[in-house]
Amino acid sequence: MARRTKQDALATRNLILDTAERVFQRRGVSRTSLHEIAQAAGLTRGAIYWHFENKAELFDAMMLRVTLPLESSMDCGGLAGALVPLDFLRRGVAQALRQTVSDPQVRRVFEIASHKTEYVDELQVIRDRRIAFREECLADLERLFAAAMKLGQIGRHIAASVAARGAHALIDGLLHNWLLDPSAFDLEVVGLAALDTYLAGLFPARVPASAAAPRVGASHLAAPTKSAARRH
Repeated sequence: MARRTKQDALATRNLILDTAERVFQRRGVSRTSLHEIAQAAGLTRGAIYWHFENKAELFDAMMLRVTLPLESSMDCGGLAGALVPLDFLRRGVAQALRQTVSDPQVRRVFEIASHKTEYVDELQVIRDRRIAFREECLADLERLFAAAMKLGQIGRHIAASVAARGAHALIDGLLHNWLLDPSAFDLEVVGLAALDTYLAGLFPARVPASAAAPRVGASHLAAPTKSAARRH
């Protein structure tokens, strides 16, 4: 029997991951066993365990194949060379939205992670890792908004950490809702328009409506004071 090469092992590993994506998407992660993935891939269960210790490890490897590009699009590591931080953010978000729409694998894995996974039992560790990734993304966004604040792109009426969490919630919510029904709206068009609207609300020229608008009440409808009457 010919010796198995590294290329053969890599091909088998990718076959397992590709098959896991399809089965997880169809049946959900909690209802899928490694035996089912092996059968769908035309492999033995032993071949699965040669590459992955358990389902959590397989799931993690599947996620890492597609989440890293999206994480890098929101990474502020290249912010030092960006003259306009908010433009840097917008380009990163546009890239993430475009990749989600145009890359079937990214869309499939995001759907699994968002709507086909229960983060319990052996997948609890994956939940913890996703929370850690989220916190890293929020830290990057906070640094970006802090840089934008120093340049006067956003006002100081809001903390950079709050602006970061709001932007993250906006994009994350759009992605999750679009994955539920991709025909509901154009993710790229609506996503960027929503982001632009959010960023516009952070400009120094904008102030909260409660602070800018005069109070309207009975006192504003009362008769003029004596001093006002004298001026007229």
